[in-house]
Amino acid sequence: MSVLPPVRRDRIVAELPQCFKKEACLHTKDSFHSKVTNACKQQRTGTVGFKISKVIVVGDLSVGKTCMINRFCKDVFDKNYKATIGVDFEMERFEVLGVPFSLQLWDTAGQERFKCIASTYYRGAQAIIIAFDLSDISSLEHTKQWLQDALKENDPSSVLLFLVGSKKDLISPSQYALMERDAIKVAKEMQAEYWSVSSLTGENVKEFFFRVASLTFESSVLAELEKTNARKIGEVVRITSNDNNLYLSTRKNKSKCCQ
Repeated sequence: MSVLPPVRRDRIVAELPQCFKKEACLHTKDSFHSKVTNACKQQRTGTVGFKISKVIVVGDLSVGKTCMINRFCKDVFDKNYKATIGVDFEMERFEVLGVPFSLQLWDTAGQERFKCIASTYYRGAQAIIIAFDLSDISSLEHTKQWLQDALKENDPSSVLLFLVGSKKDLISPSQYALMERDAIKVAKEMQAEYWSVSSLTGENVKEFFFRVASLTFESSVLAELEKTNARKIGEVVRITSNDNNLYLSTRKNKSKCCQ
């Protein structure tokens, strides 16, 4: 009997959610990788449906990390929230292409005095969300250091990166246009996908986390398929090696009999 909660109806993903900006996205195609789609149809996703994928959210104090997570997970906005001490997390269950998929969203403290505590939880992330405040240019400048700290505990080649600007509701369209230009430039340098959201209004929050879940799912399935293929190749190598050894042994025995 499964101990995991059932998947909510509004957490079902049948198609790949689209990116926010084509200029800075991780996946330029409009659909899931064909290997992933076929694996899901054939129910060959391995352990992906049983594992919990880890996503860490990092960034300066008060950039809106907690509010963003709470808006998605609980559909609430609390402007009087208390700063995160150390780390906190929320679990979200999805169904992607018919396969159950769990994300653990780790909300890390932005205060310097809690940085050492929070950094111990960075390890083993499948995705890293680097958050900044769209109304505070310095918080964007600090994202590179947050990314550097997070990558010390993770393999850069196997983790997905997202740069997300929060508090979109606090700035004018003209101010946002300037900030977005700088943010997309930073995202490209990071090789991250760029998004902007408003936790107050809920703008783009659901779409963003659905995109994170979907790309993390796709990456997990592709990794699982790669492991399966590696095991198959290993089996072929072992069988071939055994056959060669048997052939050599038989030739040796024949040679002895003929002497």
